[in-house]
Amino acid sequence: MSTHIDLTYTNPYTKTGGLYAQTALGTAITNTIVETSLIGTGVGSLSVPPNFFQVGDSFIAKMCGYVSAANGDTIHIRVKSDGTVIADAGVFAMKLTTNKYFELTIDFTVTKIGVAGVAELFTNGQYIYNHNSAGDIAGNNFALITTTIFDTTVLNSLSITAQWGAANASNSIQSQNFVLTKMY
Repeated sequence: MSTHIDLTYTNPYTKTGGLYAQTALGTAITNTIVETSLIGTGVGSLSVPPNFFQVGDSFIAKMCGYVSAANGDTIHIRVKSDGTVIADAGVFAMKLTTNKYFELTIDFTVTKIGVAGVAELFTNGQYIYNHNSAGDIAGNNFALITTTIFDTTVLNSLSITAQWGAANASNSIQSQNFVLTKMY
């Protein structure tokens, strides 16, 4: 009787499937203008080691949670890799929102690998939320081609932040669920 044991190393960053799942509520970002992470603690990894990205690597990030906002106050959602902005939902005015829900969806595709100025990343996304007008949804679409600052030869750690334009007790956002998946 023969037993075969496969000792082949499988790189988790080259396979498709789940990379990170949030398992606790994120920090409530309330009554502050300080840019703060929306991602709560979880399982898996938000980091890709140096030189692991390949051309065509594609990821999707989905987040949902709770949001309240004073009418006309602004919010700024940013997606970063090691502190460098790789996607920016922009600054936009929120409609009056009390204890509603938001959803953030982001797609990433690595189109070129190498150092900053050579590597290229395509990113697009959508931030949507319910507000107090019955049945209405508002939000913002965004896209960015990052060609000057994205670097696949260094550690890339994903973060998503929110920043209110005014410190107001009515302004609050908190993630409930976040999942990062490799699609290709």
